[in-house]
Amino acid sequence: MALIAALLLAYSGMLGLCLGLERHYKQVWHRPPSRAGRHTLRVVGWLMLVASFAVSVQVWGWAMGPVGWFGLISMAALTLALLLPYVQRSQKKPL
Repeated sequence: MALIAALLLAYSGMLGLCLGLERHYKQVWHRPPSRAGRHTLRVVGWLMLVASFAVSVQVWGWAMGPVGWFGLISMAALTLALLLPYVQRSQKKPL
């Protein structure tokens, strides 16, 4: 159960970092983000990644925790990279 929590935290962190970039924010929401909003998304993204690291180390220990954490981040980033273009297409306005 803790591994699922670590994966969800990693995905949330990567999503926060992704939406903290103006280009990706515009792709999803079709408007530019505010400066404070971008900063908040980035900070929350990093906090989620730190929380994911803490859970990974708690589950696997210091020997394998960081290795497992990098694997979770890779899976989360791949999932996000595959879903972001889908979100963009599904929210297009009809003609």
